[in-house]
This record gives sequence, C-alpha cells and structure tokens, in this order.
Amino acid sequence: MEIKIRPYQVEDTQAILEIINYNILNSTALYDYEPRTLENQLVIFDDKVKKGFPIIVAIENETVVGFGYYSEFRFREAYKFTVEHSVYAHPNSVGKGIGKMIIEELIHLAKAQKLHTMIGVIDSENMSSIDFHTKFGFEIVGNIKESGYKFERWLHSIIMQKML
Repeated sequence: MEIKIRPYQVEDTQAILEIINYNILNSTALYDYEPRTLENQLVIFDDKVKKGFPIIVAIENETVVGFGYYSEFRFREAYKFTVEHSVYAHPNSVGKGIGKMIIEELIHLAKAQKLHTMIGVIDSENMSSIDFHTKFGFEIVGNIKESGYKFERWLHSIIMQKML
C-alpha cells in the first residue's frame, strides 16, 4: 500500500497518542514516565500549531502510521531560527520508510520557513535513530551525560544538528 504524508488534523491525535504512549512505556525515545492523556496531547499540539510549526502524519490505508513535527529549540528570541524535531513511526510500521518520508518533509518545510538549523535530541542507546539521522546529514555535536533517568538507570542525550 502507498504511504502518504499530509498535515496533521485534530482527528489524528488519538492515533498519534497511541504511538507516543507506546514509546513512553517501552523505550527511551521519550523521557516521559507516564502516558499522556488525549487532552494533554491536544494542548501540546495546539500550542505548536498556534506558533506556526508544522505537524505532519504518515497515512497508510487511511490509518496514521507515523508522525513528525518541529518546534522551538529554546525559548529565547535569538534561537528563533533553530528548531528541534521529532519523528515517530507506529511500532508495527517500522522499516517501511515512514521515518524517511517524514524527516524529508520536515526538512523541506523548515527550509521553506527560512529556518537555519534543525536539532535532534536522541537517547545514546538509540543507535538506529542516530544512524537514521546521520543518513539525512545530521551530525553529532554533543553528548549530555546522565541527562535523564528512566527505567532505573541514567540516560545520556546525544545532540544532532543539521544545517539547513
């Protein structure tokens, strides 16, 4: 089946929430401890949309199989040309090229918004994500040791950057 990328719609939030909560409970891709509620996720996405940041979804057979977005990297005015992104695929859809389609579209959108650089913050154990980002021109620019604590152990954050 064909996978298509399109802008997020509010109706996509529940399907996105399932992907997010799977990652919260089963991985170090998100440093949250507790699953998010639908109401909480709607507030998070509403804030991004109001600030002019894109949220996109990957659709297969009219089902959300992945999503991505970017938003502010830090909250000081001088950082306004730098964004931090997130890309996720449904666990049953990993390996179908969904992440590739999403990251390519996010890079395209960021360039269209005349942004200067895109940041990814990745858990150091997530070598598949680090390798994935390298394929799209991201470089490791930092390692923040013991920046998170989850699953009864300290986690390190790898900072990756792509100049747009």
